[in-house]
Amino acid sequence: MKNNLEQLAKLVRYFILISSTKALSGHPTSSLSATDLMTTLMFGGFFRYDLKNPDNLNNDRLIFSKGHASPLFYSLWGAAGGISEDELLTLRKFGSRLEGHPSMAFPFTEVPTGSLGQGLSVGVGMAINAKYLDKLNYKTYVLLGDSEMAEGSNWEAIEIAAYYKLNNLIGILDVNRLGQRGQTLYGHNVKEFEKRISSFGWKTIVIDGHNLLQITKAFREAQTNQKTPIMIIAKTIKGKGVKLWEDQDNWHGKALPPEKLEEALKEIGKVDKKLRGTFIQPKKVNVKNGQPKKIEDLRYKPGEMVATRKAYGNALVRLFPKYPNMVVLDAEVSNSTYSEFFQKAHPDKFFEMFIAEQNMVGVALGLARRGKIPLASTFAAFLTRAFDQIRMSQYAMQNIKFVGSHAGVSIGEDGASQMALEDLAMFRSLLDSVVLYPSDAVSSEKLTEEAIKKDGMVYIRTTRKETPVIYKKSDKFPIGGSKVVRSGANDQVTVIGAGVTLHEALKAYEDLKEEGILIRVIDLYSVKPIDTKTLQKAVNETRAIITVEDHYPNGGIGEAVAACLSGSNKPIISLAVSKIPKSGKPMELLNYEGISASAIIKKVKQILR
Repeated sequence: MKNNLEQLAKLVRYFILISSTKALSGHPTSSLSATDLMTTLMFGGFFRYDLKNPDNLNNDRLIFSKGHASPLFYSLWGAAGGISEDELLTLRKFGSRLEGHPSMAFPFTEVPTGSLGQGLSVGVGMAINAKYLDKLNYKTYVLLGDSEMAEGSNWEAIEIAAYYKLNNLIGILDVNRLGQRGQTLYGHNVKEFEKRISSFGWKTIVIDGHNLLQITKAFREAQTNQKTPIMIIAKTIKGKGVKLWEDQDNWHGKALPPEKLEEALKEIGKVDKKLRGTFIQPKKVNVKNGQPKKIEDLRYKPGEMVATRKAYGNALVRLFPKYPNMVVLDAEVSNSTYSEFFQKAHPDKFFEMFIAEQNMVGVALGLARRGKIPLASTFAAFLTRAFDQIRMSQYAMQNIKFVGSHAGVSIGEDGASQMALEDLAMFRSLLDSVVLYPSDAVSSEKLTEEAIKKDGMVYIRTTRKETPVIYKKSDKFPIGGSKVVRSGANDQVTVIGAGVTLHEALKAYEDLKEEGILIRVIDLYSVKPIDTKTLQKAVNETRAIITVEDHYPNGGIGEAVAACLSGSNKPIISLAVSKIPKSGKPMELLNYEGISASAIIKKVKQILR
């Protein structure tokens, strides 16, 4: 169904101007450059959407990667009849659904954007879901700005989209020449974008982004594209429609002065405020979700040496029948994270993301937004480079599970570049995140299931080094709990560890016991939320608390425990990685950093003296 595109574009420009001028802030010039493009997409007979049901599984997906163009985003939905003109005038006001950049408060937002270079990765995840998982015919459209094409994450997404032949993914590149502080990297040289993007295996179409006939032709061609993702590269004018702004620098992120509004509206021409655009209705579909099935029980033997990372891989395969919406991603280290077990068992539910962690996180977010439970794994150290994507995913309030292996100095000879020593701090800093740190194979499998069951962001920290099985298959590991693994009425000091350091604490317990010194040992497997009740009991019943962790002091277990027990008059001592690590044997490094059994014994004796 086609609409009067020229008149609708005028209406959208009108909404952009009145809303941003009323707000006295925003990015109207960046919105005006893409107005003709997006009006044609939505109302030119291409966009399939059930306005009354944003949750329709077969709706086309629209992502504004250039999230600062939110006045355009909201105005398009205003022109569709999704929101009123009165609500458009609440743009950027406290309590309004129309925030400065698209957020989940607005019902038509697919994903929060505004941190540039992330929308295309999310689009890749949604396109993967449609093509390979739900087998739906919706298309995913992503509006990109030319400035954000300097972000490497976009090129990660472009590369992986071509690899997976995502012919249902359509990028729209708004080349308006001007960034925040002047000309962008290539200015109006659209041929440079065409050359680069096409070299990755995308079909490219270069157009005048204000010529409605060219735009219509481009979207029509995109609809029939059968083989590859497609990028419409549009040369546009920033501030198009308002002479004061057109192709002028120093207007980025600035609203029109109120006294100039009437003049600008005259330039647009007569606007039919009652005009509303319409969409094509998507086909009704039913997605067949797998039914949960019974799973096998654990089969580990007490004392068996198993790395928690390997138990994680076992858990993926064992748990999938019970949680058929699981999807596993990995950054080309699946033979180390052991997600390869899942890849071999369920290749249609596994997606290799190669060494591109930022894109992997964005893809996971796209899958989560389409109802999947993504588990994204890599070496924990390399998740740090994707922290901005992880940070943004918290605002989508999505159900993503991150798994970082090879944590801490205990990985040994590979050296400092491979040792995650900041990851606990990173994930603890996120609002409502859950941070889990298993110490043996049983707890690793049980906590993987707890993570899958938990709605929200969860981080699981796994270990390279093999550790003995200490728990029974009947043991439970609720999120927010801990395990008191050694205790008695005469405990003098409490030692708290997790992962490798729990086993060092257990060695210290045995050696100290031989000398008649009794300590309490707690496995803090849930670093966040923390088990306040158990820790309060320990601090009340023993003389001091020692935390031991294979992580830097800042933001780790020690600080989590200290915050939990603030106000206590007992000593709370942190043993953590405090030197720049070296290559060496795991035990050499644990001793070097002062987080081994011998360091624990020494500290306990100092306290008791």
